[in-house]
Amino acid sequence: MDFIWYIFAGAAVGLAVGITGVGGGSLMTPLLLLFGFPPHIAVGTDLMYAGIAKSTGVVMHAKRGNVNWSIVFAMASGSVPASILTIWLLSQFDKPDHYQEILTTSLGLMLTLTAIVVLFRNKLIQSLKLNFTEQKSRRIIMVCGFILGVLVTLTSVGAGALGTAIMMLLFPLMRAKNIVGTDLAHAVPLTLIAGTGHIFLGNVDYALLAALLIGSIPSIYIGTRIASHVPNKILQPILATALLSFGVKYLFF
Repeated sequence: MDFIWYIFAGAAVGLAVGITGVGGGSLMTPLLLLFGFPPHIAVGTDLMYAGIAKSTGVVMHAKRGNVNWSIVFAMASGSVPASILTIWLLSQFDKPDHYQEILTTSLGLMLTLTAIVVLFRNKLIQSLKLNFTEQKSRRIIMVCGFILGVLVTLTSVGAGALGTAIMMLLFPLMRAKNIVGTDLAHAVPLTLIAGTGHIFLGNVDYALLAALLIGSIPSIYIGTRIASHVPNKILQPILATALLSFGVKYLFF
């Protein structure tokens, strides 16, 4: 019976992702914690779920020429080593119980940041108006990738929402479809590498992973089909408020 509930959970998150574009990890990891899964299982399983579920999106964007591969490689040159390093550091603990607090505190931070980005991304971009040369932007995005790699590996949150915001700030002339495609092309290998690391740590529940994929893959497609009929200006603030609530909870309680 639990397997059926997990399929429904995957479907609900997939539908929300399809309609609003808010990252699956931001919604899925807190939901798995509410189901009673320990943080290391919630994070590890969600990373593998995200990497697999988003893979088809990368293929579609790549075929349409929406991926700037040089930016992907620049960002990944920071995020992938950071992810591997983070997994190695977690492996130095005797058992997952010893790093649970690190995961929950990091999760609270990332959920709070994601909520702020969802609510105020356009205002932040308009007010900051960064003006770097393309070469300098690529160096900065490598550093940002390193930070993102650490935090995504610890929390499974932020590869989408924060990665997109970083690219919008550093490359303001990029078209929206190219930002989405490029961010997705970076997020998939990052989450798969981080998820594989969590497999070696024993942090992935395969039955749960299967249920989430069964539920979410068709519902993401349905969500994207009905997105034009649902006002994001209503849904995104509601979701951001939920993320902020979870963020505060895991940071302070």
